[in-house]
Amino acid sequence: MTPLPLPDIQQWESRAVLKRCAEAHRYLAELKGVAASIPNEAILINTLSLQEAKDSSEIENIVTTQDELFKATLFYDNLVNPAAKEVQDYAIALKTGFDRIRQRRIIRLADILEIQQIIEKNRAGLRRLPGTALKNLQTGDIIYTPPQEPEEVESLVSNLVDYINDDALCDADPLVKMAIIHHQFESIHPFYDGNGRTGRIINILYLVAKGLLDLPVLYLSRFIIQNKGDYYRELQAVRDTGNWEPWLLYMLEGISQTARNTIHLVKSIKALMSDYKTTLRNELPKIYRQELLNNLFNHPYTKIEFVMDDLQVTRLTATKYLEQLVEHGLVTKEKVGRSNYYINQPLVSLFLN
Repeated sequence: MTPLPLPDIQQWESRAVLKRCAEAHRYLAELKGVAASIPNEAILINTLSLQEAKDSSEIENIVTTQDELFKATLFYDNLVNPAAKEVQDYAIALKTGFDRIRQRRIIRLADILEIQQIIEKNRAGLRRLPGTALKNLQTGDIIYTPPQEPEEVESLVSNLVDYINDDALCDADPLVKMAIIHHQFESIHPFYDGNGRTGRIINILYLVAKGLLDLPVLYLSRFIIQNKGDYYRELQAVRDTGNWEPWLLYMLEGISQTARNTIHLVKSIKALMSDYKTTLRNELPKIYRQELLNNLFNHPYTKIEFVMDDLQVTRLTATKYLEQLVEHGLVTKEKVGRSNYYINQPLVSLFLN
């Protein structure tokens, strides 16, 4: 396996690739601006990171529903659904990585290890044993074997981290570099498990590190799910033929499509927040506070304890607020065991659609 940088990167920054790069940059810039228009960044970080976590986990056949996903934010310690817990762990890993990267604007090996540790709940670190060979599902033939020796794995990961952070090693467009980084990481297969999910988190964090996004709101995994066959085919084609262009075009199209979809979603969230704000001011002026509005959008499924914490009110006051929101149709009330929780159904519908 060849370390980075690619010796002939100019060959792969073809006219078609650069044209798609320009388009992807345009939509990323628009998304960056739209995301900044939401007054409380936690609303997007908490809700959109959950969507990325759900879709990225689904690629690995860890499947949960939106209902189970949002319930996990309320009752994590009492969950019996292991898939929902795994998705929550992914979201925690993404937000942890984001907190590290936004401070330093670099992605260290320690950050990558921490992300994988949170996802997999272990400290196994870089792979010290031979990696799993990839097989053709129809024929059973081995189509790719990742690096087997621990020294090679360690060397390649070190090389990749240098490539991520040192722009002097390669002057390619950062979106081209992101696609190359993702391919290299998945090909190294540096961990015993969690490689796909860790690699997809690195995609988002790289965009933040390079200033192309301020928040981790681009959930590329949905595009991969919808085009899963193309993803694996183009990933393998680079290994088989050395032709990078189709892979680069695939990833750039994914960025453009995902950015456009996310722009629409963020604008819809902003419009819904405006509607809720108007309703609260007109119909419930005595309880209207910006912190209450933020709570309803930061937690699509909320509960009394969340309102108590966010508004610094007593349990009795938080309960009264939520019951008034139910009466005015702003949230619906549900029950699990002895616990009540409250759903911002219009917001949840945005994610379902």
